[in-house]
Amino acid sequence: MSFKAKLSSGERVILAEMDTPKGVDISNMISHARFLKSRVDAVVLPDLDTGVMHLNALAGGAILTQQGLEPVIHVYGRDRNRMALQGDLLAAHVLGIHNLMVVQGEEMINGDHPDAKIVDDVDELGILKMIQTLMAGTDLAGFELHGKPEFIPGIAVPPIADEDQLTQAVADAGAKIAAGAGYIVLQPVFDLDFYKKIIHAFSSLNVPVIASVFLLKNVGMARYISINDPTSRLSEDVIRRIRQAKDRDTECVAIAGEMIRSLKEISQGIKISALGWEDKLPAILDSAGL
Repeated sequence: MSFKAKLSSGERVILAEMDTPKGVDISNMISHARFLKSRVDAVVLPDLDTGVMHLNALAGGAILTQQGLEPVIHVYGRDRNRMALQGDLLAAHVLGIHNLMVVQGEEMINGDHPDAKIVDDVDELGILKMIQTLMAGTDLAGFELHGKPEFIPGIAVPPIADEDQLTQAVADAGAKIAAGAGYIVLQPVFDLDFYKKIIHAFSSLNVPVIASVFLLKNVGMARYISINDPTSRLSEDVIRRIRQAKDRDTECVAIAGEMIRSLKEISQGIKISALGWEDKLPAILDSAGL
């Protein structure tokens, strides 16, 4: 069953996030894709994520479709104007890519091209409306298309720190759903009680809600996140657990697996990110019982 069909029927979906290579050697990407085949419903491909130049998501999506996997590609206006976005969307359909995730696009100040110009011709709401316009058979200038593309667009919710931000985020997501978004992907949170509250709030919008889990690689990474990203709500207990483990890699996988097992019961899906350690994804799936 396709990703779209599972979303529509209310079945649980499992997504894995994968980075495209910085270069043209796609051998590792193909190897990781083969390990994931039949274990996940789709693979999420960020596009020039965090301002780091690498193979774009369109090419990555074409590679995944050749391997029998469904891609979900990021779409945003940071790097492209409305003409380029429309052209890319038409190309996506032609390449067999129909699953989209409309995102804000991260700042490039910490990337490898910090001097690159930001475009931001169209915001997330505008991109969702653009997608609906293309699907209806015209471009943004009103000219008729020769063939209508088909997509299932979703949105990624920004990090949420507190109740006030949660209320605003739900309202913003509601506007995007009205503009055509068909599912919601949340940011990772390590406090299960607060995450349950977030999931419950977004469930009121009556579209599938997908929770996110990422792999903590080591104590240093966990400590950095706990200090610099308060929205993650990563506790000292989790950091201590990794530090005291005899096999820290295995413990990090176990923590991700436990989070997935808890969240899969209260959301319609899980997105798993290994943050460059895609070879760990099968072990995470095993740990989660998936």
